[in-house]
Amino acid sequence: MTSATAPGKIILLGEHAVVYGRPALAVPVRQLGATVTVTSSDLAPAPTNASWLERISIYAPQVGRSGPLANFPVGSSPDPLAFVIKSVLDMLSVEPPWLHIQVDSTIPVASGLGSGAAVSVALIRALSSHLGKPLADEQVNQIAFETEKMYHGTPSGIDNTVITFSQPVFFIKGSPIQTFSVGKPFTLLIADSGVPAATRDSVADVRRLWEQDRDRLEVVFSCIGSLVMQARSAMRSGDLDSLGKLMTRNHALLQELTVSSPELDRLVLTAMSAGALGAKLSGGGRGGNMLALVQEADLEKVEMALKSAGSRKVISTKLG
Repeated sequence: MTSATAPGKIILLGEHAVVYGRPALAVPVRQLGATVTVTSSDLAPAPTNASWLERISIYAPQVGRSGPLANFPVGSSPDPLAFVIKSVLDMLSVEPPWLHIQVDSTIPVASGLGSGAAVSVALIRALSSHLGKPLADEQVNQIAFETEKMYHGTPSGIDNTVITFSQPVFFIKGSPIQTFSVGKPFTLLIADSGVPAATRDSVADVRRLWEQDRDRLEVVFSCIGSLVMQARSAMRSGDLDSLGKLMTRNHALLQELTVSSPELDRLVLTAMSAGALGAKLSGGGRGGNMLALVQEADLEKVEMALKSAGSRKVISTKLG
């Protein structure tokens, strides 16, 4: 039996603009995660004519997958979990024995916390290790990124990158990742709006806006990119007041991109009124989660205010 885990993630600043070549900041959220366990079955050795789809079964109740992989689509529109498994087997050039794979996750689906990427990363690591050929981080990241395309259409690659390397990252699509340290620990509250939202849909809608009015959207993307650069400097120097203001300004620009929602806007305003240094939506938007940067003295007050305003769940995570 072999197990592997992967954390969730949250984007601090830069979502959507990162798809168009601007930078973004993201951090792992270790309070949430995916765990994959691979077990060799007690069944007799596979007959020579048994395909890999027949040899592998999966149990993943949180994502609605159970049964032999032979029941899952693997053609031109493959199931993401089947795609991950096939990609690992192809990269390792191995024929699998009878295997049972169990997937467990505490990361809410469609909430901007990287649930799909976390499951992919944990599955890649557990399967390759169980087969005796653990993949390097770069290889894990490569497969996870290809899988992200099935979930999000045109992903930036930030989810799979921050989850694979499990470190805060400064990310520009197509450029080497840059990790960095923060000058002063800080606390984020992650509040669930209670509204599920598919990142693929909001990414596609922003793409349509960009195609209709490229000049205006490019200006918005560049403004977001500038905020990201300033935020990285603020994090390095420990200037939390500036970081909070930059987060709030980023939310206003995301509203211009039409990816906020009444629920997210209400939570952002609530957090600010309760004393947060800054607040914004995180991830694809239209639902999912928002972030609030808070000082320790205001932590409980802001958390209670967010719950009173309708947040289904509030998670506290400390960075640095």
